[in-house]
Amino acid sequence: MNQRFTWPDERLIRAAQDGDVTSLTTVVMESQPHVRRFAISLCASPQDAEDAAQEALIILYRKIGTLRATGALASWMFRIVRNECLRQVRLLVSRSDEASAGPDGSAEPSAEDAVLHRLEAERIAAAVSSLPSDQRQVLILRDVQGLPGRTVAHSLGLSNAAMKSRLHRARAALRHSLAVTDQAPDQAIAQPVGGDSRP
Repeated sequence: MNQRFTWPDERLIRAAQDGDVTSLTTVVMESQPHVRRFAISLCASPQDAEDAAQEALIILYRKIGTLRATGALASWMFRIVRNECLRQVRLLVSRSDEASAGPDGSAEPSAEDAVLHRLEAERIAAAVSSLPSDQRQVLILRDVQGLPGRTVAHSLGLSNAAMKSRLHRARAALRHSLAVTDQAPDQAIAQPVGGDSRP
């Protein structure tokens, strides 16, 4: 079904970069199905995917002039969507950390601790994002958002046993991924995430 969607051609992209509003609108419309597919495969939930796709299309509309090669549109969009999904996971991780710290955590962390915490959150977010989507969904709903097991199973259309099995596999895969990055810390965060997603 997705076969009929094609990325905008290079002439159209060039016209959009030159400021032609009709071409720009067409580029955004023709990119939309691909961007949504990227988001669904990368993000933790349908809502996150929708948010990431919208953000990516807004960036495309506003910043198409920064795209250096017209043939690189797909890889640029993929990076923007991936970064947006990672940003959402990082927000969830930091929110759950704040919640677990509780109101009595009044001591301000040192600048060094803050940086180390941010790097660790980046590393966890990248590892979670690399999980297969079925494992990523169950892990985020159960461990990051802290939803009850029955609620997670129901929202994913799974039996309780199937949800537990999937969660076990997700946790094992995440542990393995983090152990691998522990062994190669210089490659743990290959590229800064978030910020201005340039091509």
